Amino acid sequence: MKSLSSLLIASAVIATASAASADVIAGWSMPTAVVAATTGTNYTYGAADLGALTSGTSLSGYHALAATTWSSPAGNGSTYSLSSNTWSTGDYYQVSMATTGYSDISVSWDQTRSSTGPAAFSLTMSTDGGANFTTLLASYNVVQAGLAGSGTSTWSTTTNQTGFTTTTVVGISAANKGNILLRFNSLSTTAAAGTGRVDNISVTGAVVPVPTPGAIALVGLAGLVARRRR
Repeated sequence: MKSLSSLLIASAVIATASAASADVIAGWSMPTAVVAATTGTNYTYGAADLGALTSGTSLSGYHALAATTWSSPAGNGSTYSLSSNTWSTGDYYQVSMATTGYSDISVSWDQTRSSTGPAAFSLTMSTDGGANFTTLLASYNVVQAGLAGSGTSTWSTTTNQTGFTTTTVVGISAANKGNILLRFNSLSTTAAAGTGRVDNISVTGAVVPVPTPGAIALVGLAGLVARRRR
């Protein structure tokens, strides 16, 4: 009897787990341009254009200095990227989104800079609306695309460069949340003309499986078998 109940439970687990799948929850491929001559401390690019949960998402930026210009030069194999100048320590790009129904959260993105743009960033996350942030990456380096010896070329609308400007962070503890904030924070202050670009932001996860009626029935049968044993 013990072997039968164990088999039934295992079968139910397998039936439930088989429904899981990897998915893009929200992604920004930057298909639209920033309006020319946009300046100010805050800028909201807008909602994700890719993924299963795009409603209510947002990509935005904050800079301490109002002289910041927000622009959209060529992306890394996409039409546009989000770019800004006049960086101070603590300035950031941020995505806001939900992970409802997903686990095993990961984020990937492309980022580059001009020769005088910010080279060091951190990645932090909040699951309580920005009241508290946890550190996902204490520090990472941003490559100047096209710099001699970097093995990269300048970003263009036609070529997506992998392995040089793409960063991926996996295993983020943000499963099944109504809202998370991911911030890409500058760790340095730069010359006013120095720019930093971000593109191809993608947050992915595994769909939390919903037990099928058959799996639920198997679990119930396993419990019945266990009770009869007692």
